[in-house]
Amino acid sequence: MAAVELEWIPETLYNTAISAVVDNYGRSRRDIRSLPENIQFDVYYKLYQQGRLCQLGGEFCELEVFAKVLRASDKRHLLHHCFQALMDHGVRVASVLASSFSRRCSYIAESDAHVKEKAIQFGFVLGWYGDAEKVFLSCLQLCTLHNEVLHWYRAVECCVRLLHVRNDNCKYHLGEETFKLAQSYMDKLAKHGHQANKAALYGELCALLFAKSHYDEAYRWCIEAMKEITPGLPVKVVVDVLRQASKACVVKREFRKAEQLIKHAVFLAREHFGHKHPKYSDTLLDYGFYLLNVDNICQSVAIYQTALDIRQSVFGGKNIHVATAHEDLAYSSYVHQYSSGKFDNALFHAEPLILEEIAIDCHNKETEERLLQEAHDLHLSSLQLAKKAFGEFNVQTAKHYGNLGRLYQSMRKFKEAEEMHIKAIQIKEQLLGQEDYEVALSVGHLASLYNYDMNQYEDAERLYLRSIAIGKKLFGEGYSGLEYDYRGLIKLYNSLGNYEKVFEYHNILSNWNRLRDRQFAVADALEDVNTTPQQTQEVVQAFLLAQTLGPVRPQSLGPSVRD
Repeated sequence: MAAVELEWIPETLYNTAISAVVDNYGRSRRDIRSLPENIQFDVYYKLYQQGRLCQLGGEFCELEVFAKVLRASDKRHLLHHCFQALMDHGVRVASVLASSFSRRCSYIAESDAHVKEKAIQFGFVLGWYGDAEKVFLSCLQLCTLHNEVLHWYRAVECCVRLLHVRNDNCKYHLGEETFKLAQSYMDKLAKHGHQANKAALYGELCALLFAKSHYDEAYRWCIEAMKEITPGLPVKVVVDVLRQASKACVVKREFRKAEQLIKHAVFLAREHFGHKHPKYSDTLLDYGFYLLNVDNICQSVAIYQTALDIRQSVFGGKNIHVATAHEDLAYSSYVHQYSSGKFDNALFHAEPLILEEIAIDCHNKETEERLLQEAHDLHLSSLQLAKKAFGEFNVQTAKHYGNLGRLYQSMRKFKEAEEMHIKAIQIKEQLLGQEDYEVALSVGHLASLYNYDMNQYEDAERLYLRSIAIGKKLFGEGYSGLEYDYRGLIKLYNSLGNYEKVFEYHNILSNWNRLRDRQFAVADALEDVNTTPQQTQEVVQAFLLAQTLGPVRPQSLGPSVRD
């Protein structure tokens, strides 16, 4: 008789036992807490799988219970799933744990140093969710209670973690104060003959300055962070410094340096943490940023998708980690799909970004007006948030002015559109100089407004030619963004009846298309990362040596189809 596939396969004895415990959860709840952490976690994970989130929330909201399951470190990604499910269910587990930890720190203020040290170490492990700032502030408070070398080291570590959280939450003023506090502890250590490695601290300062559009300062501090990379430094710190230095190089248009740094960061993260770890996804997001800025748009989309897949696998649900990856993928997809006018993938990842384009193509006037108004509300809200987080004098704020300018053009509010584009240009010119790509991008948008809607052809021609000159200088003859300027000039010269120029730019556009076709072959962006890389110290030394060969001219953020 032929063998047949079993229709039912029994569970392992272990899984059967876990299920039995969960089935009798009400009676065995106290006994569960005495189990080893791995087994205890498996019981709680079974509660999660069965959707018994109220009972799971009751367990995880108790600090002692959560402290124990955190020790099952090989199951951290599963813990993320449980934690996110509780947050989505409305259980404020993060807030409850942070408050419990803060109270615990107050209770042990008079305890000996050993008790405080254990609490601080627990706080470092606990602080990976939205209320981490409260946890790290409590840890820092404990550090101030002892004027000893060990607690100075711990205070520096607290400050680094706190600075990271405040950067993520756009609390840049508080972040600057945190950096100064860390420096004061560094000075104390130095006066007593001790040295703390400054790589992580300088890397976080670079991230803060980068977010504030202080690109020259960010670059300088990245150099200082790179100098602090030494053998034996935690891989996570090395990876994060390389990531920040790469981004700083991108905005300086030092693409060769940026490529070497980010590829090494990707390699280290994958080799050390694995290809399903959040740290690997962090490096991929920055790799995607590099690829997008060197006009490798197809590759950037693929890399961003991989990063998003990892974050969804680890975190699940609706959270800032997944939202950030969605945003990056949406923008690269938008750039990639712009010429086709098909925004399905971009719309899936970030609907507000695409509403305006869909409205433009809509044949129903009422639907068009509704979508444009919805897009207007979202853009205006984004602008206000950017001004609150970054201030008026910031590239991100300028981008939002540019977005509003494009939207007002679609709404046929041309004077308002002109005002927004001019504001964007003025901010970018003051921050980045006259020949930066971000400036060229806004100049091209203003040219489009003058050309298509305001009939100011002389101004439009001058602006188009300026945008083209900057784009070709930075990215070469085959740069993707040149298409829109070339098509704009063809339309402009047609309107003026200058058919000689129309013919000239048709030829230029045809040559551009042939050049793009030759460049279009898409390779696996991770393929060359798989090859045997240089040692970390070789990468660091090559970067630092390059700094001694001459000054680097400042540049800014790169290719895109809109602000």
